[in-house]
Amino acid sequence: MGVVTLLMQLVVILVAARLCGLALQAFGQPPVIGEMVAGVALGPMVFGAALPEVHAALFPPESLPALEHAGTLGLVLFVFLIGAEMRAPEGLRAQLIAVGRVGAMSVLVPLALGLAFAPALYPRFATAQTTLLPFVLFVAVALSVTAFPVMARILKDHALTQTPVGRLSLGAAALVDAGAWIGLALVVALVAAEGRWSGFAVTVAGLAALVGLVVAVVRPLTARLLVRFAPDGHAGAVVCAALLVGLLACAGATQWLGLHPVLGAFLFGVTLPRDDRLLACLTGRFERVTLLILLPVFFALAGLKTTTGAIEGAAGAAFAMLLLVAVVGKVAGGVAGARLTGFGWRDSLAVGALMNARGLMELVVIRIGLDIGIIGPELFTMLLLMTLATTLMTSPLLTFLTSRAP
Repeated sequence: MGVVTLLMQLVVILVAARLCGLALQAFGQPPVIGEMVAGVALGPMVFGAALPEVHAALFPPESLPALEHAGTLGLVLFVFLIGAEMRAPEGLRAQLIAVGRVGAMSVLVPLALGLAFAPALYPRFATAQTTLLPFVLFVAVALSVTAFPVMARILKDHALTQTPVGRLSLGAAALVDAGAWIGLALVVALVAAEGRWSGFAVTVAGLAALVGLVVAVVRPLTARLLVRFAPDGHAGAVVCAALLVGLLACAGATQWLGLHPVLGAFLFGVTLPRDDRLLACLTGRFERVTLLILLPVFFALAGLKTTTGAIEGAAGAAFAMLLLVAVVGKVAGGVAGARLTGFGWRDSLAVGALMNARGLMELVVIRIGLDIGIIGPELFTMLLLMTLATTLMTSPLLTFLTSRAP
């Protein structure tokens, strides 16, 4: 019975993900956003509200651990690929000052608004074991995220990748993402230390030691392995197995440190050689099963952890304020940074709209917050809906701004 339930869950999840992905793709949205919408639709807010008996029978609580493991594996593989794909955008060095301005303003403005707004959320939406400081820092970091992969896809769909706006936005998003990972690691370390600064120092020292080990030992060993067994960038079975071992070891190490396995996965991916042939091979080997099966499971689990109470009554008002703060912070920061570099108002607004896209990166961040107990289901639901809203509005705003450009 357990296997039958699992197989039926996978059938429903994959069908919903494909249908929603195709539907939103028809409206100019990346398919992954449709799959995120499918995850929310399979949760209690849509499927559970429309057919509660069927929903309870299909997703009984005792069946979810198997899905959790599959979703975690998918997330680890996906974040590893994000790390492996990270490149300095073309022309970054030539416009490093401009990129730095946009990236800094796109973080500092939403970060400041988040720090000011988060204390008002703490009394109701923090979990019992969360103290004020990590809660406020986490919300501020969550509001500061920009999704580099989703932005890259949106720019490609609009044929804007090589434009000044596209290059500036991509470079700034790469810097913001790097900063977000560092900030998230520090917040998670603070939570793992249970608010004790001595414990925080030990956790950060352990993380620093792991980074040093990966950079000084694992990276050169991996490079030698690739030169020996994949000189043409084609990763065969031996290379793929070795990379998987390194990936899972790094993920397990960060989990052992009390952090989260995705941090180790990202670290391992970032330290791989920047070889486009290797990346293409790894993408072909790992991305299909990750994107087609494992990530939709992760989205569905995110949807199952949502709650209808997050948009009702006082919580609904708090969500409206959260969405307003999120949009104003990222758009204003992006506009301010672009204006400081000499861009006109229309192009600056386009940069601000692009920096407002949060996508899957944000979902990873808030899921970590839920997993380690910083936030509860209500705030998780609010942040998830904010993620979808801010990402969905990016493409229409960009179309409006670029189509009306003189």
